[in-house]
Order: sequence, then C-alpha cells, then structure tokens
Amino acid sequence: MTNAVTIAQQGSNNTTFRNRIINGAMVIDQRNAGASVATSSGSQIFAVDRWQAVYSQVSKFTLQQNAASVTPPTGFINYLGITSSSAYTVGSGEQFNIRQAIEGLNVFDLGWGTASAATVTLSFWVRSSLTGTFGGALMNSATTRSYPFSFTISAANTWEQKSITVAGDTSGTWLTTNGVGVYVWFGLGVGSTLSATAGSWAAGYYPSATGATSVVGTNGATFYITGVQLEAGSTASPFEYRSYGTELQLCQRYYYPVRGSGQFADVVATTTTDAFFAATFPVEMRASPTMTGVLSGLIVNNFTTAYTASGGSWSFNSTGTQGVSVRRGGFTSLSTTVKPYFVGTTSIVVTADAEL
Repeated sequence: MTNAVTIAQQGSNNTTFRNRIINGAMVIDQRNAGASVATSSGSQIFAVDRWQAVYSQVSKFTLQQNAASVTPPTGFINYLGITSSSAYTVGSGEQFNIRQAIEGLNVFDLGWGTASAATVTLSFWVRSSLTGTFGGALMNSATTRSYPFSFTISAANTWEQKSITVAGDTSGTWLTTNGVGVYVWFGLGVGSTLSATAGSWAAGYYPSATGATSVVGTNGATFYITGVQLEAGSTASPFEYRSYGTELQLCQRYYYPVRGSGQFADVVATTTTDAFFAATFPVEMRASPTMTGVLSGLIVNNFTTAYTASGGSWSFNSTGTQGVSVRRGGFTSLSTTVKPYFVGTTSIVVTADAEL
C-alpha cells in the first residue's frame, strides 16, 4: 500500500507534493455530495473532504461545496462556501472556524521545532460579502504553539488571492507521525481570549488574529474559499493541480464511503451458521478506521443455492489500515467446504473514517 505522499508523487502534473494541503481546490466531497451541511449538533463537522468546521455554538453557519453557485476564480470549478445563519455576538471564549489537519508524515521535512525550521507560504483565493481584516492561524497538534495571521478583503463579493509567509517555528513539539503535523485554521468569528497578535509565534491556542472580522456576526454573510496551498518557501507558487483520481485517493486515506448494491465480496463459511467476508480499502488508511454503516438484504450464494440469514446480526469483525472483515451470523446449512461463497446485498451504506 502507498501513503499519501507516494500517491501524490505518482499523480500527473506533480513530482514533489509541493502543496501539503489535500483537496485545496475543494473538488472532493465524499461525505455530502454537494449538499449543504448545518452545524446543528456537536462541536465539529466535516464539509468537503479534509475540511472541518469547529464551533462553540450550533446553528450559526452552514457549509456547502459551491454554495450559492457563484463563479469560482479562473482555473477552479469548486469552492467551499460558508453562510452565516444569524447575527451572533461571539463570546470572548468562543470560536467559529474551518480547518484542515495536515498529517505529520506530510510535513516532517519542514523541521519545525528545530533550529532548521523551514519557512512556508500559505496562499488561497477568498471571497466574502464582508470587507475588512480576517484571520486564521497555523498550529501544532497539542495546540500549544500558534501563528495567527491576518489578511484583508478589499472588495465585497469579489474573488481575491491572498498569500501569507510564515517563518517556521523553532520551538514547540511538531509531530512527524501519522498524527496531526500542522493545523491550518481560517476564522469565521473568534473571541478575544482565543485570538492573538498576527505575525508571530505564540505559546497557546489561538486559531485567529486579534481584531479579525466575524462572519457569524452578520446574518447571511458569506465566506468562500478555494485554491488553498501550503508549501515550503517564502514565495507563493501557482496552485498545484493534481489529477482528480490522485486527489480522491489522497482523501480516501482519511475517509472512504461504500454505497451501492450487488455482489461485492468472496465469503468463507467458518460454521454452518457464520460467514466472513473481507473488503480491501482502495488505499492504505492513515490508521485503523472507525467503521459505521448498514448492510441490508445480505445473501450468500454458491451459484446453486442462495442463503439468507434469519435472525443473527452482522458486525465488523476486525479492521486494519488496509481493509476490514465482516461477520454475519444467522444462516442455516452453510457448508464449510465450499470456498468461496459470494455475498450480495440490496443496500450498502458503510463508511471507514480515519480522519485526524
């Protein structure tokens, strides 16, 4: 199996994995297929692949790939759109953000936390119905080191390209494992105690810059973003386009849904009542994923006889980074000498989640 860096290096128009952001052009949306997502429960939710909303209060904004169907900037066909749902006054300790967690294995060469920490440049296209100073941050996995940054949107409802150069952090702990290497944050409304002065490293959790505009503070306000790139060096280079297939594989390392019906796996009967089948993930996942979902109408057959489970239940028997095995009980008269059986189902809705 290949890891994310290797996959990217095999993609067309790419030899170095220059852009450490995955799905920076917002083209992959495995979770929601372009549907609007409301921040209606919990404190975190994923919009398009790899991009997560973090919020202190629910129902303050929605997220959607290509929200409101505005024309993206030249060279792009997708963007992530955020729309404020009310005019909310953000408390001093509250936050509303979007972020991407970059895996440590994809940024280990930056050398952050050492004397040779590399400079990086973050660039992106942004459009908002509001103007003024906006904020964001780079942060470590422990959220004890933050670099708040600011950028200005000069004209309402107009795409503008922004670039922020950051000298790498020579202190703090920065993971180079399959954990979070670097968080990239964009603030949509962050309270004063969670904001710090833009342009320097700070010890603490500061996902935005002091004085940044609050998107959630204006009912119906919009904030659209695409073409996000984080690269080594002090200059923003043109956005690194990867093939759709390559970008999809990069996303599948963190999240993989299976939906559909029909025959999809070979089966081994271990007893006359129990059957096991295995499925292989398209790429090796970051870690053993959390499996959720439903298999309906499960039928095992050997070309001459179809076996339908009566009672019993199915469960994920074991899960690894490369695949999963599933157990189903409740059959009758299976033969352990028939190898293999085949399994079919009228409905598959299963997800493997190894997000950071």
